[in-house]
Amino acid sequence: MPRSAIRRTMYNIAADDLDAVRDFYRGLFDMEVIYESDWYIVLVPKEGPRFELGIIARSSDVTPLVATRPPGGGYLTFIVEEVLVVFEQARAMDTEILEPPTDLFYGQRRMLVRDPAGTILDISSPSPTMTA
Repeated sequence: MPRSAIRRTMYNIAADDLDAVRDFYRGLFDMEVIYESDWYIVLVPKEGPRFELGIIARSSDVTPLVATRPPGGGYLTFIVEEVLVVFEQARAMDTEILEPPTDLFYGQRRMLVRDPAGTILDISSPSPTMTA
């Protein structure tokens, strides 16, 4: 059976305050807006792999009903060059920090934060012992 090729990969966050969530990701990761309307915003990294982060109004007619509830059971991961730099930026933005940068057994330094829409973010980089 033939398969359909993947053309884009994105993750959509259902939010009540689109501007706050947009500003959070722009401030923390310096992401760029490539589309913006009153109910939907698309952000991409300025450099690096192509990834699209959609922010959709929780009340939009096209938001799946199951996605209108607060997130749970999952988290969004960003692998960055240096998690400590992002940690300092998150602190400067008064971001809710759930776990400060911690070296884990599998060679990653990870921090956990919550975005303004309630999404949990795992922000990681290789731990110094793995890069030495």
